[in-house]
Amino acid sequence: MRLTIASPGRFGNGPERALFELYRGRIRWNVQLREVEARGRRSPAETVRRESELLSACCPAGAYVVALDAAGRSLSSADFARRLGALRDRGSSEIVFLIGGADGLAPSLVAGADLVLAFGAATWPHLLVRTMLVEQIFRAQEILAGHPYHRARETV
Repeated sequence: MRLTIASPGRFGNGPERALFELYRGRIRWNVQLREVEARGRRSPAETVRRESELLSACCPAGAYVVALDAAGRSLSSADFARRLGALRDRGSSEIVFLIGGADGLAPSLVAGADLVLAFGAATWPHLLVRTMLVEQIFRAQEILAGHPYHRARETV
């Protein structure tokens, strides 16, 4: 199963990238990071439209698409693990996670997603969301394997 995290902007060589790479390196699934950039000066609405076009291009036909949006569903780590496990078990080969830029994702991209996921009601910087997401993917892997990394009371 290949997991793609698609997001506008670029990681520098700072601590966000280091933490992202730490968790990505622990995941046994193939995790790709696709960074897109809408160059040039645009209005916020035009930036959202252009970023969403670039993000949409990261979604191959047949991929299970997860849009990260504050209006989405908040899942516990165990519920997130169950979702990934079910996708793995049914033979899904490609899951794409879409993270919007400063002004979010185009409504059409959110509406077309198979799952709209939120990391709570707070607004998070997209570089931090990447790291939070990759940690949750690692945690899901460990939950599915029965590893004690996940110590919350709920189980899969």
